[in-house]
Amino acid sequence: MILKFLRVLKIVRVALRYGIDEIAISGFSVPRTARLIEALLFWRDLSAPRGERLRRALEDLGPIFVKFGQVLSTRRDLMPPDIANELAKLQDRVPSFDPDLAIAQIVKSLGAHPDQLFASFERLPVASASIAQVHFATLKDGREVAVKVLRPGMKETIDQDVALMQIAAGWLEALWADGKRLKAREVVAEFDKYLHDELDLMREAANGSQLRRNFADSDLLLVPEMHWDYCSSSVIVMERMKGIPISQLDQLREAGVDLEKLSRDGVTIFFTQVFRDGFFHADMHPGNILVSTDAATFGRYIALDFGIVGTLNDFDKDYLSQNFLAFFRRDYKRVAEAHIESGWAPKETRVDELEAAVRACCEPIFDRPLKDISFGQVLLRLFQTSRRFNVEVQPQLVLLQKTLLNIEGLGRQLDPDLDLWKTAKPYLERWMSEQVGWRGLIDKLKAEAPRYSHIFPQLPRLAHQALTRAAEPAQSTELLTALLAEQRSTNRLLKAIVYFGAGLFTGVMLTQIILHYYYYR
Repeated sequence: MILKFLRVLKIVRVALRYGIDEIAISGFSVPRTARLIEALLFWRDLSAPRGERLRRALEDLGPIFVKFGQVLSTRRDLMPPDIANELAKLQDRVPSFDPDLAIAQIVKSLGAHPDQLFASFERLPVASASIAQVHFATLKDGREVAVKVLRPGMKETIDQDVALMQIAAGWLEALWADGKRLKAREVVAEFDKYLHDELDLMREAANGSQLRRNFADSDLLLVPEMHWDYCSSSVIVMERMKGIPISQLDQLREAGVDLEKLSRDGVTIFFTQVFRDGFFHADMHPGNILVSTDAATFGRYIALDFGIVGTLNDFDKDYLSQNFLAFFRRDYKRVAEAHIESGWAPKETRVDELEAAVRACCEPIFDRPLKDISFGQVLLRLFQTSRRFNVEVQPQLVLLQKTLLNIEGLGRQLDPDLDLWKTAKPYLERWMSEQVGWRGLIDKLKAEAPRYSHIFPQLPRLAHQALTRAAEPAQSTELLTALLAEQRSTNRLLKAIVYFGAGLFTGVMLTQIILHYYYYR
């Protein structure tokens, strides 16, 4: 309790020191209140620009607040340019910690000094983020690598901040009418899980290895190779990737990168991770993405920092794909039905009313480039709609929602004229065709085959035994009853096999007809 109280005091002290109250009040017509606060806190120096003060406050408050600033930096449509530009520095220019502490961490984790492990090791970090910092090095066989070292004392800081968020979430649910519907405590618990996962660098290395394997044959995305002999929970060593940060648009243009293609490729990569793999990079702010300038891989995305990834099960993927396609086809009735069928909206919700509300939110944004769309207003209207119909927030999709914000921010920077809907719709239609068409059927049968492979070979023997026993004279009524029951069971099984074959053929044909009519008419 004392630690929580001290943390609250620090938050208040930092907010007052950097004039966060002045930044917040400036958006309201309360000049008297602003003058009163200024008179009471006359000792403050607020000469620095407001964006710089906000950035420095977030840096002082620690990793959770830095991550909050990183997300805000991608939403230039929701905040003034001066603040967005300053918060963008949080993506890869967080103040670094002492190199001696990094070296001590390497010695403790890997059992040897960097001078013994590597042919060369750069003491000064090349990048510093909220959780860790990166040093370049060269292995003794000449391969260039990046060494990522965890910041000291991260667990204690995150524990304190998450505890405060849990208290705030409890108050939110108790005092605000929408608190329970928003599942604030579950959302905080979800973030808590992923933040603590991010503290285990071995988990991050495994995530990166999985993503690299998923895109091994891709010509869109590069993922660094992990050097497992040099990896631990607090230090990981990976292949050094060379490229231009995706936020450096002038450098990309000078290098000859096609920004329009890059924006379209980003959308394709995202939907591939979500719907094909159900495994997606969930921290896609510009500080974690480079663009390759190597001749062999020119123009490809390079993904870095795999501490936070999201996963979706088959139900989530199916539900999301149906909703996306329904949105793209402007089938708002199907959107409403899907919300009710999934349990996200109460069963008593009227489909026509929810359909009309969704149409009012989404219809104005179609066939318009990103630069002409106010997503802030769209999000506000969707929030009002969800509150009206008691639509529940799904905690398992919080990371996906966060990643969508990152993707939108990147798309807006690369190509303001990008039509997100037209870019994504063909991919989703193709994915749905693969799921419910012949290819999807074959893939599902392959997946189920191991479960039933040991049953089908036994069917002839079981049928022969049942028929043989049925032909023998019954020695007792009890035995006869048992044999007749077994025979009926076997007959039902054989009939089921025949019906299954006929039904399978009929179902596949009907599915193909419906698919081509419904999605491609």
